[in-house]
Amino acid sequence: MDQITTDSVYEWLEEVKDPEIPVLSIVDLGVITGVTIGHGEVRIEMTPTFVGCPALDTMQREIREVLSEKGVKKIDIEVSFKKPWTSDLISDKGKDALKKFGLSPPPPRQLFAELEMLEHAVCPRCGNSNTELRNTFGPTLCRSIHYCNDCKEAFEQFKPL
Repeated sequence: MDQITTDSVYEWLEEVKDPEIPVLSIVDLGVITGVTIGHGEVRIEMTPTFVGCPALDTMQREIREVLSEKGVKKIDIEVSFKKPWTSDLISDKGKDALKKFGLSPPPPRQLFAELEMLEHAVCPRCGNSNTELRNTFGPTLCRSIHYCNDCKEAFEQFKPL
């Protein structure tokens, strides 16, 4: 347990992917909000993107699996809503992964004032913003559906929250 550091735990948690967006680690998604090591235990604090997130059980199971594989014997995972998750917690690496996956990354929340902001998302395929919002609700609560008038492709945007 002495060799385990907070940095190594974060590195190991990069292996745990968001079940709905498998190119995005839970670290880059920003749902891991704390790691502490002490008294022979690794304690993980996580804040899901939504209350009632259907992927929460899967993420917790995979966290336990990865840490167990690395030799961690005592693992405590606390799901916390003390500080709500926001899309600003997605790392730059995570935003790049979203784009490569075909999802338009969310704009910074500071810029998001009205639904109009969602209207012209940047297309992850061609990079243009000649787009229109087709549906505020995509396949999950955190995504909206858009259409690019330039490349004529539909795409999803990860909503700013």
